[in-house]
Amino acid sequence: MRKQRNQAGDGAAAGKGAREKAAPQSFEQAIERLEKIVQQLESGEETLDDSLKLYEEAIRLSRFCEERLRAADERIEKLAEASEPTAEAEGDEG
Repeated sequence: MRKQRNQAGDGAAAGKGAREKAAPQSFEQAIERLEKIVQQLESGEETLDDSLKLYEEAIRLSRFCEERLRAADERIEKLAEASEPTAEAEGDEG
């Protein structure tokens, strides 16, 4: 059975909560929220409107996580490049 929500009441509160939760403070918080959203959507308990709101939140969180992962990858690349010996140093050894 699907949850019935009053559009002026619970629906408005759910929308506000979704916006607040869409701005995680960390990658880990975003992943945790994404896992909860997946559970909610898989349960089939949400109304169509609430499911769409959850899906939109999940997309925002996914983009947030992608950006964090991309930034981490760039940092790793820079660290790896900094730790590699330069061509000049390799030439001096031989």
